[in-house]
Amino acid sequence: MRHERGPAVSVSVTHGPRMLVLLLLVASLGACGLPRSGPTKREIFAGSTVKGGDAHVVSVTRAVARATAVTPAFGFSAGFRDAGLVGSDTIAAGDTLGLTVFENVRDDPLLGNTGQRVSSLNQVQVDGQGYIFVPYAGRVKAEGQTPEGLRQAITRKLDTQTPDPQVTVQRLAGDGSTVTVSGAVSGQGVFPIERPTRSLSTMLAKAGGVSIPTGTAIVRVTRGGQTGKVWLEDLYRNPGLDIALRSGDVIVVEEDTRSFVALGATGAQSRIPFETQNLSALEAIAQVGGLNTGLADPTGVFVFRSESAEIANLVTGRNDLSGDQRMIYMLDLTEPTGIFEARDFMIRDGDTLYVTEAPFVQWRKTLGAVTGTVGAADTLSTVGPGR
Repeated sequence: MRHERGPAVSVSVTHGPRMLVLLLLVASLGACGLPRSGPTKREIFAGSTVKGGDAHVVSVTRAVARATAVTPAFGFSAGFRDAGLVGSDTIAAGDTLGLTVFENVRDDPLLGNTGQRVSSLNQVQVDGQGYIFVPYAGRVKAEGQTPEGLRQAITRKLDTQTPDPQVTVQRLAGDGSTVTVSGAVSGQGVFPIERPTRSLSTMLAKAGGVSIPTGTAIVRVTRGGQTGKVWLEDLYRNPGLDIALRSGDVIVVEEDTRSFVALGATGAQSRIPFETQNLSALEAIAQVGGLNTGLADPTGVFVFRSESAEIANLVTGRNDLSGDQRMIYMLDLTEPTGIFEARDFMIRDGDTLYVTEAPFVQWRKTLGAVTGTVGAADTLSTVGPGR
């Protein structure tokens, strides 16, 4: 009998210390925590206002998605929109003109030599005050006039000095009415406002078009002390935004600088620029490579943001909040309408998209850490202190 019971006692004595070590390791790992990408869903809820924290945790519904759908509103003021197209023949300061005067005399012409009835004045520059100088006619206001209007003005001044003068005026260059195009365009430079390039879209085409994706291109126009900007895609969709240009306009094409941060169990953890004008939570998840199928908890997709008091009161059903509020919006992709809510919820500049790890992941990490530690302990025990 003693011989049969001996092995049982031996097993108990041998495995007892190992079990004790295993239990101590599990307890210590649970107390100290394991490596992870961020807080668990339980810890996020523990920091909510209902638990004494300072962040409002709100589940995303259709109403919440509608209330928070705030996107940048760009456009041009009435001063830009109401300006008509500049006449392609309107003379401006800096323009170069060509004048020809036909005189109805042969022996003693006013402008030419004897026997010369035709006098040409080429490369007549319109000065900074908008005037040109014509011999025997003096200073004549040219800026703002058409070539026909200027022709009539010169004719009236010469008519008293030479019989029936015939005058022609030609606008040789539009350098006086120019705009500057810079930024993300194929050809930066100073371009004249001519008949084919009197509107914003045609001038951008003249500059070779944009050199960045159209979905993130913003066109900014500065005129005097006013600035307006539009999305390039909106400019092409809405003819009302295709404003008429004015001399001195500065056109700059720039890329959208908005971004969000992706953390947790996603395909990429970094700062992610917007790729489109409007970005939904579902598109943001796809943009970072989707959820990590080996780690992610699809019931714990969170969006962290600072929200205005107006929207915070609306989505929380309160009316006593003031100042910016810390908001945590929760998406559950396993719900029947979860994908729809993620599609309708808009991501904004500066948002943080965070996906929690699934509960079993922590268990797997714990077991892996424990079994690895116990194995190391066994190795040390077999070596013994004397070896």
